[in-house]
Amino acid sequence: MMSSTKTIPPLENGDQLTRAEFEQRYESMSQLKKAELIEGIVYMPAALRFRKHGKPHAQIIAWLGFYAAATPGIELGDNATVRLDADNAPQPEALLRIEGGQTIVSEDDYVEGAPELMVEIAASSASLISG
Repeated sequence: MMSSTKTIPPLENGDQLTRAEFEQRYESMSQLKKAELIEGIVYMPAALRFRKHGKPHAQIIAWLGFYAAATPGIELGDNATVRLDADNAPQPEALLRIEGGQTIVSEDDYVEGAPELMVEIAASSASLISG
């Protein structure tokens, strides 16, 4: 007898997906730490290094943490997926949003819309977005 259960394929670097497909696959991969959807293409980073990523990431979070603590109405996020539109769901290193500003936090706890600030630590000058 055939099973009617569908297997959700894993995310793979370079997959071309809708945001809904991306989110479904991402949620099914509990061991996955980071994947982003940029213009409908899945990007999954390699292992991260200390000087090129870990240290600057910590410094940005500390700096923005002080700013958020001193600025009423500001929320700081670390590695939260942002639903920008139907083809883009980046997971920036950090984001700042103004409560009641141009973003909302959805019922399923994603930031929707463009935050007031998104920070990405880039150890390369290569761009993910051509244009």
